[in-house]
Amino acid sequence: MIAIIDYDAGNIKSVEKAVQFLGGEAVLTGDPEVILSADKAILPGVGSFGDAMSRIRSAGLEPVIHEFVESGKPFLGICLGLQLLFSESEESPGVKGLSLLSGKIRRIPEKEGLPVPQIGWNDISVKKASKLLDGVSGAYVYFVHSYYLECDDPADVAATTEYGVTIHAAVERGNLFACQFHPEKSSAAGLRILSNFLAL
Repeated sequence: MIAIIDYDAGNIKSVEKAVQFLGGEAVLTGDPEVILSADKAILPGVGSFGDAMSRIRSAGLEPVIHEFVESGKPFLGICLGLQLLFSESEESPGVKGLSLLSGKIRRIPEKEGLPVPQIGWNDISVKKASKLLDGVSGAYVYFVHSYYLECDDPADVAATTEYGVTIHAAVERGNLFACQFHPEKSSAAGLRILSNFLAL
């Protein structure tokens, strides 16, 4: 069973539908016991870093997420869910994230011809033998974001993309996986990524 963590963020139902399409048993839940009993967990979401952390803390989910990750079971962050795994974001100064990985979330710089937010398809370059991104290097995936990850440890970076700056588009460390783009909206490549996660 895959727990899709519900903390009142946007874009959660589409992740549930994609997992179900692939034959996975998806449960949309904010119940700590259900989350901790799951085989895998996904933290999706769109919205602001500060609001999301406030909702996660109000629901008592911060220690639950930490406990789940520490259990060694596969955990996937998507879009805002990737950003929340880090300690801070320029979007919400002074708000502490989950601090599960080391890095900073920065605002995409304004450049001519590159509107912010970035909305659309971009190719990813897979940087290492990634379990999550197996078979999708060079594929185009769908991004919707104004902030991007600058990861501290190059060994954690699974994929990059270019949009005025080099964006760390996916990370992977042990049982912890995350992508800035939306696999559930990324056609065949995205389904391959989610299928890779389900197979872990």
